[in-house]
Amino acid sequence: MLAPMPFRIQLTQSIGYAERSRHRLDVCRPRGAVAAPVVIFFYGGAWQSGYKELYRYVAKALARRGYVAVVPDYRIYPEVCYPDFLDDGALVVRWVKDNIARFGGDPDKLFLKGHSAGAHIAAMLSIDARWLGNVGLDPRRDIAGLIGIAGPYDLMPLRDEKLKVIFGGVNRPETQPIFHVAPGAPPALLMTGGRDRLVEPGNSVRLAARLVAAGNAATVLTYRRVGHFIIIAAVAPFLRFLVPVMRDMDAFIAATLRAPQRKMAQPTRTLEIASG
Repeated sequence: MLAPMPFRIQLTQSIGYAERSRHRLDVCRPRGAVAAPVVIFFYGGAWQSGYKELYRYVAKALARRGYVAVVPDYRIYPEVCYPDFLDDGALVVRWVKDNIARFGGDPDKLFLKGHSAGAHIAAMLSIDARWLGNVGLDPRRDIAGLIGIAGPYDLMPLRDEKLKVIFGGVNRPETQPIFHVAPGAPPALLMTGGRDRLVEPGNSVRLAARLVAAGNAATVLTYRRVGHFIIIAAVAPFLRFLVPVMRDMDAFIAATLRAPQRKMAQPTRTLEIASG
């Protein structure tokens, strides 16, 4: 863990990172933070719903553990389809790199975290260099690590009619993170629930295996008795006893920051842990 005691925190709401109404983000930070690790959290909602206020508990939980937390809104269907929410995510990362030092964060200790559809966004930004490249960044250099929770990384072929519209067809593998894996990706922690019926846990296992096969570092944690929503709800203090997602995230971030700065990620075995 980063700190044995909870930090007092400060929240700054609805900062604009671009021009549209959903281009707003919250920053929650420990009071007096200096060069703290930064976690951008992208929430889920099937690319169709969600708002940052609903996930303020995530921002506060992160800040109380010593991180500078950023939770953005991004455009969703029906306003936009793929890949516009990825463009929004890239704009968030660009804003954070340029501005987070003013909030006590270290832009060189930047982790992307997401749940469900948000994990897809975080993974695409971390693995497919095109999106951050559009804003002058490179995930191999600018992203310290990926933390995915119950993410759909290998979802094709699609069965849901709305998702077919959002992604422009039944079977477009280029819209999926697993399709873009290459050497040099940031280290990845992929957490999933063994009882997830919305996003099959094999998504995490397959992505981790592909990352490792390409020479990257990836770990899978499978919490045996957990479903799609409890795994993120357990970030809240009163549910944390159910799943150690925060403890495991802390360990991943600490280990990643202790490791020598990578030029090319070193391979590690895919690891599956059943818990709870």
